[in-house]
Order: sequence, then C-alpha cells, then structure tokens
Amino acid sequence: MSESFTMARRDWMGLMARARPGELAALMPAPLPAHHILRAPEIGAVMLRGRIGATGAAFNMGEMTVTRCSLQLDGGAVGHAHVQGRDRSHALHAAIVDALMQGPLADETGRRILAPLAGAEAARRATRAAKAAATKVEFFTLVRGEDQ
Repeated sequence: MSESFTMARRDWMGLMARARPGELAALMPAPLPAHHILRAPEIGAVMLRGRIGATGAAFNMGEMTVTRCSLQLDGGAVGHAHVQGRDRSHALHAAIVDALMQGPLADETGRRILAPLAGAEAARRATRAAKAAATKVEFFTLVRGEDQ
C-alpha cells in the first residue's frame, strides 16, 4: 500500500501556476476527464503591487497578463485556475487538476502530476541557485595596525 499524497490546496495551485505549460500538458491523463466549463479560459490582467522594504507604502508596480478558468467535473468537483500568461490550455489543465485533487483521485493525481511538477521545479531552482553561486564574490579586509 502506498502513502497518501498530501499537499495544501494553495501549494498545488501555486505549483500548477508556476509549471511550464508543456510539462503540465504532458502529464495530463488522456483523454481528459469529462467536465463542464463554468468559466471558459479568458485572458486578462492583474495589477501587481509592491512595498519598499516590506514596510513602506504600497505602490502599483505594473500589470501582468493572466488566464483564468473554472470548470466542474462530472463527479461534481469544481476546479479553478489562474496562470501567468496567455495560455488557455494551461489554465484548463490546471483547473482540471484542481478539481481532481478535491475528489477520490487526489492521491493518484498528486503522484502522477504534482510530484513530477514539484521535482522539475526543484531542479530548475537548484540550477538557478548554482548559477548564482558561481558568480558570488567574497569580500574581505585585512586588519591594519591602527584599526586595532
């Protein structure tokens, strides 16, 4: 018997939003589960806000393009997704996974889709961290006699 897959909804929603669309599409079951579209994938924009030093006054940093989608599986589970960019199929796939994670197929979906996406994301982060570490410069100073 295998362990059950556990991940908070906000974590799997974030993982799917950050996933590369091609990676998510390759992991989706074929054919896609039967579903009814509640809100077809639509493209829009959100305002990004920031704070200087995390304590300053909020300011509008700029806009980002997003695509959102909502659907309902035949079993009744409702899935939602908001993904960066203009890829409608990415939003549709993310909404299907969200709905699947709320039903009896959550463990299987987590192992077959979310675990590989999490591994790919961890590998990308490790590669980026290694590239950044290669450019690190160590500064040091010598103690002079009059500084003691």
